[in-house]
Amino acid sequence: MLRLAAPLALSEIGWMAMGIVDTMFVGRLSAEAIGAISVGTTVFHTLAICAGGLLLGMDTLVAQAAGAGDRPGSQRSLVNGIWLAAFLIPIVMWTVWIAAPALSRFGVNPSVLGDALPYIHALNWSTAPLLLFFALRRYLQSFGVVRPIMWTLFGANLVNIAGNWLFVFGNLGAPRLGAEGSAWATFWSRMFMVVSLAAIAWHREHELTKISWRLDLSRLSEILRLGLPAAGQMAVEFTVWTAATVLAGRFAAEVLAGHQIALMVVSTTYMMPLGISAAAAVRVGQAIGRGDPRGAAHAGWTAVGLGTLVMSCTSVLLLLFPGLIARLFTPDAAVIAAATPILRVTAFFQLFDGFQVVITGALRGAGDTRTPMLCHLGGYWLLGFPFGIWLAFGAAMNALGMWMGLSLGVITIGSALLLFWWGAARRFERAAVFYH
Repeated sequence: MLRLAAPLALSEIGWMAMGIVDTMFVGRLSAEAIGAISVGTTVFHTLAICAGGLLLGMDTLVAQAAGAGDRPGSQRSLVNGIWLAAFLIPIVMWTVWIAAPALSRFGVNPSVLGDALPYIHALNWSTAPLLLFFALRRYLQSFGVVRPIMWTLFGANLVNIAGNWLFVFGNLGAPRLGAEGSAWATFWSRMFMVVSLAAIAWHREHELTKISWRLDLSRLSEILRLGLPAAGQMAVEFTVWTAATVLAGRFAAEVLAGHQIALMVVSTTYMMPLGISAAAAVRVGQAIGRGDPRGAAHAGWTAVGLGTLVMSCTSVLLLLFPGLIARLFTPDAAVIAAATPILRVTAFFQLFDGFQVVITGALRGAGDTRTPMLCHLGGYWLLGFPFGIWLAFGAAMNALGMWMGLSLGVITIGSALLLFWWGAARRFERAAVFYH
């Protein structure tokens, strides 16, 4: 599990590092610029990554095929995953294009909106490489090919740093684009990512150029059957944070910037259990594919243990050093003051955030993508978000109140999924006795 999870966790941290770098570069411009990339990134990723969630069905199919030694079956899943990504690209781009102007109707600060719209329009061009990268990554990691993914993300960060330096500030004769320049840096880093993984997949399996690339509707329907609930779960999770960010746009620019810093920090800590979650999906799926239900149960519990260890450490750091962490993003004292109490609140849900994301991966490996969706729907939209709105506006606690409500939602979701996994693991153990 460690050999698989560590590179994947580093890959996820590398993914988030690009967003952190963007915030750090743009943070040297103004609080409004930070708010612009907060709103813009949240809106774009809500649509693009939730659409990419449809590809999560590949985790189950490819991992179980790999465990069963069914190489042609895994290749069919890759081909149809790429077809699905190709279908999604124009849909996502069109949706982002028409959704961006609607931000003004939600009361987003006009000074923030002026930078947010060109940022979203530029970022929208990265949709194609992003979705194709998702499909290639799901295939490779299901076979345990994870170190090349990690190094690809490392290289993409270098491209992103160079792009920000060039386009945000206009160095070496490049146009000075401000926040919009950060989006173009992201575009070029994602182009690097998809080209790199395509080269790795071709180098590893030359027969990919010889297999049939025809659309297989039956395999596509299997990916969608598993991917739709997974995408639904991601949509529930991303839209609640999108809604929170859009509502935070009603507050002063410093408060929105503090919210963005807190969101970047917890998104980064989330990446570590997300990597463990991907490893859990692979290990559980492979165990089920080879007919080893006890191995599936042990793989899931091992992943939960690793997630608990990691998130306990992040909780301590956030509780003890929130001001220092905020200072890494900006020298603005008002923004630091807004971010510090929010970061303290996030310390209390770290452990449960780890539970929910790791167990979601373990259940996905077992073919259950519906349970996490229902838990997220209830925890966020029926409990956490309404309570957060009341605290933010009814109790006049602003962004801090919103985060307190969402923290309650995360704690509820993590607790519920832990109980569901306990029941699933017991069923696996009983099945192992039966098979024996």
